[in-house]
Amino acid sequence: MRLVALRITAGLLLILAISAFLFLGLELLPGDFAQNFLGQTATPESVAAIRQELGLDVPAVSRYLGWLQGVATGDFGESWANRKDVNEQLFSRFANTFFLASTAALVAVPLALFLGVVSVHFHNKFPDHAINIVSLAAISMPDFFVGYLLIFFFALVLGVGYGPPIVPEGPLWTLQNLELIALPVMTLVIVVLAHMMRMTKAALLNVMESPYIETAELKGVRPLRVIWKHAAPNTIAPIANVVALNMAYLVVGVVVIEVVFAYPGMGQYFIDAVTIRDMPVVQACGIVFSAVYVILNMLADIISIIANPRLMHPK
Repeated sequence: MRLVALRITAGLLLILAISAFLFLGLELLPGDFAQNFLGQTATPESVAAIRQELGLDVPAVSRYLGWLQGVATGDFGESWANRKDVNEQLFSRFANTFFLASTAALVAVPLALFLGVVSVHFHNKFPDHAINIVSLAAISMPDFFVGYLLIFFFALVLGVGYGPPIVPEGPLWTLQNLELIALPVMTLVIVVLAHMMRMTKAALLNVMESPYIETAELKGVRPLRVIWKHAAPNTIAPIANVVALNMAYLVVGVVVIEVVFAYPGMGQYFIDAVTIRDMPVVQACGIVFSAVYVILNMLADIISIIANPRLMHPK
């Protein structure tokens, strides 16, 4: 359990370090929100008044410590642009992003594991070659390009139509909401599926070369049973790591997909805030994205430690 505690501590310290670098990076960006907000015709007095109202005349270290204190209590402050509470906007936007990412994960993870097992079962045969070709093609294409291809195919070629930006209402997993997010979910699944499938296959093939697997095969155990019962349990650690990395991408990397499909999630919210230099919103989105990425990777490390008896009981 000492290793687990160390991973958790390291994860928390990493999030703190990211928050400091994020704040410093935003401070070093050229331009000024007050000047941009008031326009080129603003007088120096009005700019100074806005800066004083927003606390921009306070030293950067004091502002960071104040912001950090607020974050520690769950308060991300107030948006400079619309003077609304960032927490409320962030919660609704994160709910939309979580709905999109989790739906994609519910499809991609089981499908990747299934295709990985199929590829190993038919290793160097037609199903394996077909899966490899399709996965390589998927990995080679950028996510935004996949999104535009799907829009072109479904909206223009098939004439299915592509609706306006949507906000899921009521219970999330309803048929209507799933229809509305079908294309962005399909894009995310295509983007992460190939990587997870190939890593699952590589982990299984590595274990399949072990002597105990050969013993099981010589005893006449069916191939699928060898894979599921003997090989799969020993691939938990590498598969957990690759799944965690791709889950982190589904939440953090969804920014591009939300912009492509004009989806009202955290990614779109983040891009809009960067455009107008709304620093409280940029900082809030940045720290949430960072925390999600670090926490998911930390969970993968913890699962790897728990699944490895040599790490859990070093003596």
